[in-house]
Amino acid sequence: MGRPARLRGPGCRGPAVPRPGPPARRAARLYFGGILTGNWGVAIHTHRPVLSDIGQAAPASIELVTAAMIIGLVVAVPLGLISARWPGRASDHTIRAGSILGVSMPIFWLALILQLVLSDRLHLLPAAGEFSPGLLFTHPLTQVTGFGLIDAPLTGNWPMFGSLLGHLLLPALVVAAYPAGLLTRMIRAQVLDTIGDTHVQMVRALGFRERTVYGRFAMKLAWNPVAATLALVFGYSLVNTFLVEAIFDWPGLGEYATASIQTLDTPAILGVTLFIALVYVAANLVVDIVQASIDPRIRLR
Repeated sequence: MGRPARLRGPGCRGPAVPRPGPPARRAARLYFGGILTGNWGVAIHTHRPVLSDIGQAAPASIELVTAAMIIGLVVAVPLGLISARWPGRASDHTIRAGSILGVSMPIFWLALILQLVLSDRLHLLPAAGEFSPGLLFTHPLTQVTGFGLIDAPLTGNWPMFGSLLGHLLLPALVVAAYPAGLLTRMIRAQVLDTIGDTHVQMVRALGFRERTVYGRFAMKLAWNPVAATLALVFGYSLVNTFLVEAIFDWPGLGEYATASIQTLDTPAILGVTLFIALVYVAANLVVDIVQASIDPRIRLR
């Protein structure tokens, strides 16, 4: 066999990178063409289409991350406003320290601590799983959309809905620690930047209460960067849930990705990576639309 052709430029010394051969280019064209047509390959460890496997695993992870984003936003908005309302006071220092702790704390350590305290010691929340196993026999869940928290109310399966919600809360609290801390700091900084603007001072001069000045007028301009951060944090949290899913035995993308890596399942690994990238793109697109509806200055024409 002859030596592979090598690329050389003018003045280039030494061997260059080998030129990719026709089989490699043909395989790449087939793979990307299959992505566009819905053929993401066949998983080695399940012997099923990768897209079908992701379609079964992704809803649980999306439910977990969505619940975490809601919890993080509900916690971050009031804490950020309180911290901006009284900067430099004890409440401000406490909230800022808590937000730094939420951002920097290892997620697996927080998961183990909350699991030990809230489940093992206080018996307030279930330790692991997606729902109580006994409900599979007494109140089985009928799949409609693939999202358990949507399918259970649609089919009137309220015992399953309560079990799903109870099992979701603890891992969602763990995943929500990072977004809550990050958004709290961002809301505080944005409100402090806008509180001195002319229109906010005019509103204050008209006699509006300080709660209204901060919560309605100053916070309105802070929503744009908060929405942009939510899109990035959503994609980050989708990957960050892999450890949480392993600790809480949550049947999502993390479990599927772990099994794929352990079996060196290249089509499945590529499929999970591609799916997360598409989620990033879709989340940023949604944020652009939301920002255009919130702020008339950036509204699309």
